[in-house]
Amino acid sequence: MKIEIKETAELTAAELLTILKERTKVFVVEQKSPYQEVDDWDNQAIHVMFWTDSHELAAYARILNKDDYISFGRALVTQSFRKQKMGKKLVQTVLDEINQRYSQQIIRIAAQSYLQKFYGAFGFQVSSSEYLEDNIPHIDMIL
Repeated sequence: MKIEIKETAELTAAELLTILKERTKVFVVEQKSPYQEVDDWDNQAIHVMFWTDSHELAAYARILNKDDYISFGRALVTQSFRKQKMGKKLVQTVLDEINQRYSQQIIRIAAQSYLQKFYGAFGFQVSSSEYLEDNIPHIDMIL
């Protein structure tokens, strides 16, 4: 597995298309949640990508610098790589990159509610009541 971390301007057209295809597949199609998946944050994101030797995307997340805090999201593991603890490796890689680039800033995420225990294992604490985002229950969490 090859891990790459790139800013948007560094992505090749093929990498960007692969990322957007997989994000749409997971967050719009699989979760049956029609929303504007590609947004203006993509212009300034840092993209964390796990690629197979055959250049297939296995896992992905984007890091966002929101000035007063750092966030990450759009975290996914593609279907053929699920149940292999890839999500834990992805989040740890994201946190390591955030700590390297933005060591003094708070990390705040909008997590799908069912992932509270998963993110809690990394030290995240719930900081909001549950709310619906794109018809999916979410909670805010802080590290």
